[in-house]
Amino acid sequence: MGPFKILFNLFTKYFQTDILKVFTYTSLSTIVKMFTGFISVKVVAIIIGPSGIALLGQLYSFSAIALTLASGGINLGITKYISEYKDDDSELRNLMSSAFKITLFSSLVCGLLMLIFNSYLSKKIFLTSEYNFVFIVFGFSVILYAFNMMLLSILNGYKDFKNFVKINIANSIIGLGLTLISVFIFGLKGALVAAISYQSVMFFVTIWMLRDYQWLDRMYFFGVVKSKILKQYFHYSLMAITSAATVPIAQILIRGYVIKNLSIEDAGYWEAMNQLSNMYLMVIISSLSIYFLPTLARLKNKLELKKEILKVYKVIMPLLFIGLGLVFLFRNIIINLVFSKEFMPMSDLFIWQLVADFFKIAGWILAFNMLAKSMTIAFISTEIIFSSIFIINSYLLVNLGGSVIGVTQAYLINKVLYFILMLIIFRKTLWQKKNIL
Repeated sequence: MGPFKILFNLFTKYFQTDILKVFTYTSLSTIVKMFTGFISVKVVAIIIGPSGIALLGQLYSFSAIALTLASGGINLGITKYISEYKDDDSELRNLMSSAFKITLFSSLVCGLLMLIFNSYLSKKIFLTSEYNFVFIVFGFSVILYAFNMMLLSILNGYKDFKNFVKINIANSIIGLGLTLISVFIFGLKGALVAAISYQSVMFFVTIWMLRDYQWLDRMYFFGVVKSKILKQYFHYSLMAITSAATVPIAQILIRGYVIKNLSIEDAGYWEAMNQLSNMYLMVIISSLSIYFLPTLARLKNKLELKKEILKVYKVIMPLLFIGLGLVFLFRNIIINLVFSKEFMPMSDLFIWQLVADFFKIAGWILAFNMLAKSMTIAFISTEIIFSSIFIINSYLLVNLGGSVIGVTQAYLINKVLYFILMLIIFRKTLWQKKNIL
């Protein structure tokens, strides 16, 4: 067999892997999301500038916490258990009715708290009560967002990628439309409202697109709630709420520290770097989120887990390395294209952010197994410890260097240490040679 034939076979085998099929299948949704996200970020950056981007970043961090609390933190649990019991109609009804009641209760409580403490939240998040109306709108709309995410989690559990992709495309287009209209008419205030309201509008679109599904019948959502299922969901609530209460809070604290000790513009550059990072990692994270959890949930022994993890590494990491390399080479062009020349100082942040993002995905692939296998204590402990390390190192390195670069350096240290810890935690799985349950 000649070298070209060998290369062709390897190339064909590579592109026939399950994860790459999902990657390819979701690519349209991801491209649309990236394109709409690019337009949205570009327009918002031009109109409200670095200082506005910093405030928007504060809201994004808070909304991540609020939306997790509003959904009860059970969305990953819904996907896992629907995937496991999708052929057991009786168990499905128990799972969905429990999910419905948890989501209803959590979103009502979360919305009511935002309505009551709207002025207080505005002062804490934006350092002024001027934007209290944002939390009033958020309080009324959060219940729709929570139910929309519940329905999408069920759809993902059924591995219905086709409609999952369609809904996400609609979500991206509607989000772009609302953002552009709001920003052009109301400026910064419009951008803030759009950021926390467009997902709620998607609830009605999702309901319409899923209207013919048998499991959308009300009998699936008004059954008996069993304590066993509540306990199963509770593990995911703890993990999701911990994640929501650590990562965004860490970002809020660090962003506030940068604003006070450097400038709001520096905070805007770092937030722009975060938004750009989310944008180029979206392709990988979206595909893995759809593919990985339902797949890991079904695997019952360590050898199968090892094969699946290594398969994902072999497919994802080379693509990630090439993609991040291209982002670094064309970073100045990307800054002008996505933001504006006003954001050019963020160019110095790229090398630290890109290397950190590489280790972030490497660690995340292993860490996802903690979610799939309900490793609650390990997940919560690592989230709290590494968020604390990130905050402390950011403060120290910003003080030491007198620059926002210190935050991205702290981010890199965090992700490298996290990846090393994941290797230690899952060492028995990675070096497994025999089937052991």
